[in-house]
Amino acid sequence: MTAPFLGPDYFLDTATSRRLYHEVAAALPLVDFHNHLDPAAIADDKHWSSIGEIWLEGDHYKWRAMRWNGVPEDLVTGTTGFRQKFDAFAATVPHCVGNPLYHWTHLELRRYFGWDGVFGPETAAEVWELANETLARSSHSARGLLHQMNVSYVGTTDDPSDDLAHHARAQGDPDLGFTIAPSFRPDKALSPSAPGFADYCRLLEEVSGVGITRFGDLVEALLKRLDHFITFGCKASDHALNTLLPFEKRTEGDLDRILRQAVEGTPVSVRDDADFKAAVLIELGQAFRERNIVMQFHIGALRNNNSRLFASLGPDTGGDSMSDQPVAGALNQLLDEINNRKGLPRTILYCLNPTLNEVMVTIAGNFQDGSEPGKIQSGPAWWFNDQLEGMERHLNQVAQMGLLSRFVGMLTDSRSFLSFPRHEYYRRLVCRMVGRWVEEGSMPADPELTDGLIRRICHENARDWFVE
Repeated sequence: MTAPFLGPDYFLDTATSRRLYHEVAAALPLVDFHNHLDPAAIADDKHWSSIGEIWLEGDHYKWRAMRWNGVPEDLVTGTTGFRQKFDAFAATVPHCVGNPLYHWTHLELRRYFGWDGVFGPETAAEVWELANETLARSSHSARGLLHQMNVSYVGTTDDPSDDLAHHARAQGDPDLGFTIAPSFRPDKALSPSAPGFADYCRLLEEVSGVGITRFGDLVEALLKRLDHFITFGCKASDHALNTLLPFEKRTEGDLDRILRQAVEGTPVSVRDDADFKAAVLIELGQAFRERNIVMQFHIGALRNNNSRLFASLGPDTGGDSMSDQPVAGALNQLLDEINNRKGLPRTILYCLNPTLNEVMVTIAGNFQDGSEPGKIQSGPAWWFNDQLEGMERHLNQVAQMGLLSRFVGMLTDSRSFLSFPRHEYYRRLVCRMVGRWVEEGSMPADPELTDGLIRRICHENARDWFVE
């Protein structure tokens, strides 16, 4: 008998998996501790004019698929109206079978709009009318969409220079109904060879009130901003480590010289850049430990590879890929240096290249210190890997080389307010895995064991790290 497409038991192929999902996982609140949602949209309780706008504006997952399907750029990111772009996406979706976009698209239509058809050119007009009518309702504002998915925590991604005024407005509303908190992402202060570093130092001077002429000044300015973030409930930092090279510990004088070169416009060598970046991260790592801030490293993205695309649209527009550069030596070195100072903070290591999953899990194991369960995490499966095979492969490797029961769980890493069914996607996969283990006899059929595992890796571990 053929199962219905995305029916009530999709992915749930055993009696145990069905019980685990429907009775344990489904109702748990969502702790989305890393995303790129716009805090202004939450503060303003934004409404969208159309499903074309909310679905396609800024979504480089969809943009890549549309380009792959031969859609011209004007219908992807150009000035063409959202209805035309929506129709171009509708024509692309049937070709996405096997890509997570196919499932995500249909899940979003089911969960937010109650539409359970098959989306494509033939049904585009029907969906356009239904979705736009629904989006006009108060239930489908920015906050309404989050409430519908039972989101309890939203961890946005924010630059240290941000005044967090939007967070303040959202947090000041007693009827908000969930927690929103900023995450501290000081990427622009890490690499003195990067374009814009000198301008960023000047901006950081302005917002922190610290004149930056030496390395220690830069660290002081960043820590002032970190403490400002903490007043708004910040629980996490985030760092995009696109390249991570072995480094040498440098004197304060050397670091001052590198900073001075960068600010004055003198080119900074690869060696100096790597050593400076590591020095900043070591100082910040100690501060995160002292302030109980989770440290997140996103590793292994090779960004802006399509120079024409980057020149016309800028970053985060669909020109990024996995990197195959080695990371083990430098990452172990960096974590060891932070650990040798004041100890590591709670840390999450994400790697975009899945061939390095085992490397990440074993590195996480190197630095567990018994102070708390799962203090150093590998995962979650990120970006190109947050699909069925990628998540399952990663979860199995965490289970085999670490402790799955201490895994911190899933996130959206998304700019879209319609992306939260991805948590359902993850939860169903987890329940399928555990259900199979039980029914093949490799795990006891003990509800205390199975249900506890599901609750922890779908909700409780993330809640304990970011909410309580």
